[in-house]
Amino acid sequence: MTLQRNGVADGMAVEVVREIQAHIHDNSQIEVVPWARGYKELLTNPGVMLFTVGRNDAREKQMSLLGPIAVSQTVLLARKGEAAKLLALGAGIYQRPVGAYRGSIFADAASAAGFVEVDLAPTPQVTAQKLLLGRYDMWVEGGFVVSSVLKDIHQPADAVEVVRVLESLELYLAFSRGTGADEVRHWQDGFAAIKKDGTFKRIYNKWLPRDAAPMDLRLIGVPPGPAR
Repeated sequence: MTLQRNGVADGMAVEVVREIQAHIHDNSQIEVVPWARGYKELLTNPGVMLFTVGRNDAREKQMSLLGPIAVSQTVLLARKGEAAKLLALGAGIYQRPVGAYRGSIFADAASAAGFVEVDLAPTPQVTAQKLLLGRYDMWVEGGFVVSSVLKDIHQPADAVEVVRVLESLELYLAFSRGTGADEVRHWQDGFAAIKKDGTFKRIYNKWLPRDAAPMDLRLIGVPPGPAR
């Protein structure tokens, strides 16, 4: 959901976040960092907002989640032309090795689905490269980002194909435990404003023209910290 082009953050979620910032007069810079580093900061330091983060039961106990900003499908991918062969294995497919990037909800989804061998790579790009080099048979990723990941490693979008959809996943803006209630409330108000005035839907349809924009707004998970 968040891309980096020429060192600058880009993507649907980035546009949405910048619109919220404009509404609440927040001048914070958006920093693109490796997922594992950003997630560690989210779990250990107050005053951190990370996006986008998939919602699950464990995370609702660790952070405040504001959204949804999108709904993504977690997909199981194979090299082009190999999906049918893998599906023909039946239950045996779960014995075949899969890859996902370390610390991601997609790695968790692979384990929850029953795959016994999940190889963890530092980035989605490395995961995709290892799949295409034959290091494992399948790759678990968010459907939104597959084409951009392949583009990053100079591979065509049809280099892989979907074996099956593992789950649908709501994506949120995540605020670390202890982040002030007033700060989170400002973001909630700004997000509500761009959903109400049509800005959010316009951005969503620009990037994802075939999908319906999620127009509800929820703040769930750990309650924000004391007002500052």
